[in-house]
Amino acid sequence: MAVEAVIAGHLCLDIFPQLAPGDLPELFVPGKVVEIGPVTLEAGGVTANTGRVLHRLGIATRLMGKVGDDAFGRIILDLIGQDDPALIEDMIVAPGAASSYTIVISPPGTDRFFMHCGGVNHSFSADDVPYDRLRAARLFHFGYPPYMRRMYENDGAELERMYRQAKAAGVITGLDLALPDPHGPSGQADWRGILSRTLPHVDLFLPSLDELAYMLRPGLDVSDLADDTLIPALAGEALAMGAGVVVIKLGNRGLYVRTAAHLPFAPDASWLSRELWAPIFQVNVVGTTGSGDTTIAGFLAGLLRGQSLEAALTSAVAVGACNVEAADAVSGLRSWDETQARIAAGWARGPLTIHAPGWQWDERCAVWRGPHDQGAS
Repeated sequence: MAVEAVIAGHLCLDIFPQLAPGDLPELFVPGKVVEIGPVTLEAGGVTANTGRVLHRLGIATRLMGKVGDDAFGRIILDLIGQDDPALIEDMIVAPGAASSYTIVISPPGTDRFFMHCGGVNHSFSADDVPYDRLRAARLFHFGYPPYMRRMYENDGAELERMYRQAKAAGVITGLDLALPDPHGPSGQADWRGILSRTLPHVDLFLPSLDELAYMLRPGLDVSDLADDTLIPALAGEALAMGAGVVVIKLGNRGLYVRTAAHLPFAPDASWLSRELWAPIFQVNVVGTTGSGDTTIAGFLAGLLRGQSLEAALTSAVAVGACNVEAADAVSGLRSWDETQARIAAGWARGPLTIHAPGWQWDERCAVWRGPHDQGAS
């Protein structure tokens, strides 16, 4: 089967110790022993999450990430290879390097936090992508450059070079972000400058609101906003920088998209000059690990399967909703056909109020249409 999608970028081992509700205050007290439950290990990062979800949705996918030749690296490859050994054929195993890992501290009823080691991800460069392999694919999607030092140092020269070469290979290009550490090297990078140089080579730009605001509006606390006018403004800036489609992840408020007037890769005219906002589907939330990555996978699958923009946006929030019905990033997922059948059966949407003028509800497509929406209904 020909490869349709190549997913590359950040890759790590996620370590989930099982904690009780009262464990958190005791965890970091010097001299104490805190008895906790068993640990769960999952392959994490955009490469594992988005890539494995696309594979489970029936898209022929290959992954390009980097691990060390250590125990964690072997575990990461084994976990991904259990889905399909072909997924890891293009993985790089770096001799003597330390694999990346994240310890996820998530006691019940408490916001989770992370302790992350970037490891060998920091050495990933434009030269690690086999561009001859991209020429046979339709899509190249890369994620989390703020967690990969080579991608943001030197004003993002490697990131720009990688995307320039990927575009020259003739594929649709996608870029996902991550939130930089304000106190670390990634937080000191000139992200506006990096994006302005990179986005002219990016067809699909898929950040979260927090990530994009951090990079384009430093110091702004998006949790204090009284209205939703910032979202279209940020999307407009990203389009002006050169991105073709801007998708902004909004957590439990759904998914926003704004598109340019000319998209050579678009399946049909429904993708041109659009502004839409899709509410989430109603589910019993068990966990949110990988929810953004899986939502993006649903959107990419919709594009590759030729869906209209409305349908691709709906597929995105549907796949993300299935994800949060399980504690990890992949076990709650359903096949493409099962997901589409669930949508068609009248799966209820969650409530969404938009605090900005000019938005209209489209009952037929179950999305909001914004004031910049000029395309087909």
